[in-house]
Amino acid sequence: MAQSDSQNTTGSPEPIETRLFINGEFQPSSDGKTFDSINPFTREPVAQVSQATEEDVNKAVAAAKAAFPAWRDLSPADRGAYLHRLAALIRKAIPEFARLESLSTGKPVSRYIDGNAAAESFSYFAEAGWTVQGTSSLNTPGHFNMTVKQPYGVVACIIPWNVPMAFFAFKAAPALAAGNTGCPQEQREGTFDTGFPPGVINVVSGFGTPTGSALASHMDVRCLSFTGSSFTGQKIQTAAAASNMKVVHMELGGKSPALIFDDADLKTCMANSRIYVQETVAEKFLALFKDKYGAATLGNPLEPGTSHGPQVDGMQYERVKSYLAIGEKDGKLSMGGDGDDGYFIKPTVFQDVPEDSRLVKEEVFGPVVVINTFKREEEAIEKANASELGLYASVFTKDLDRAVRTSKLLEAGTVGVNCTSPSTAKDMPFGGYKMSGIGREGFMHSLDSFLETKTILIKMSS
Repeated sequence: MAQSDSQNTTGSPEPIETRLFINGEFQPSSDGKTFDSINPFTREPVAQVSQATEEDVNKAVAAAKAAFPAWRDLSPADRGAYLHRLAALIRKAIPEFARLESLSTGKPVSRYIDGNAAAESFSYFAEAGWTVQGTSSLNTPGHFNMTVKQPYGVVACIIPWNVPMAFFAFKAAPALAAGNTGCPQEQREGTFDTGFPPGVINVVSGFGTPTGSALASHMDVRCLSFTGSSFTGQKIQTAAAASNMKVVHMELGGKSPALIFDDADLKTCMANSRIYVQETVAEKFLALFKDKYGAATLGNPLEPGTSHGPQVDGMQYERVKSYLAIGEKDGKLSMGGDGDDGYFIKPTVFQDVPEDSRLVKEEVFGPVVVINTFKREEEAIEKANASELGLYASVFTKDLDRAVRTSKLLEAGTVGVNCTSPSTAKDMPFGGYKMSGIGREGFMHSLDSFLETKTILIKMSS
């Protein structure tokens, strides 16, 4: 980790780097402003993080724009060497990243998978640049025509606080492999010198205003990738359209339904935010689910035995509590609730909640599950689809015909059969239907998101 001007209160032998990273150098924000990163377990400051101004964003974009021509003109192998190096740096630093993530977001170190996911992504895209190819055609008389794939230029990546290292890699790795330069926006501390040529990667930390809004409306940003809430996604899309019509792709919120049929292996069913269980097995399922869901170990996220940490901050804690109040008013609290201990929310189950309740309709982003029942398959599908969100859905059944039939009808970008989130496949596209996103990410799909297609028409002499 590089030296920082910020006070280190984490117990680490090395200082935490919390400054902005622009044009190959760590630097404070232009106005010297910082924000506190709070340990949600102790509720004490961990570090002071530089908060980027609009001037800082402009500086970062200008550095990326200046670095673009030389980076674009490197061979895929030469660009890939930098990505391989970054993957190696991430792997080496995984224990430290796990600790920093725990300190700044409350994620238990026992649940930290972000580092390996990030390193795998950079390793894959380090080799994937060679697949950027176009097509050719002799179908127009007297012409040799072709298409080529070319990078956009400056790409902005805005990532959330919940899995920042992984999301950084999922976006930055394909963008860089395609030949773009970028300005990722981080919201937490813990960056390091990547070894890339100056300006190729620039990291600015901050919030939606001014940092995120400046990136979304910047005239020199040609493509923007965002992961976060649907509400913020709407604001980004509006800013992008009002500025230079930059290409936007987004992975947004979800309200993932799981359909549990009476022939399912009930012991394999995991937690989604909405669970619909067939009436004939509801009582048995609830007992098994509560036993498994309620077995979480709450405590210090730095302890290896902890499996359930606090909410990321006071704002998120209060937000989740507001949904607990809605659930208690609209339905029946059958397990969990407020931990009454700092920012902890216990694994929580509500039953018999009306389908028009905000608890059923809106993303809580906390350990809160609604379990309702259904009689017929058609009823289950209707309830599952009665949402403007469609990121992930699950079906638990041993009936292959039913599995295929319901997978076709569920309005979600991913449907898991006898599995659920976070189960994904690296070589399959991931993204949402409806208000859950635009575009897809994945090993075989992300590269195209960061490439323009150009047609070249060559008239041949007779």
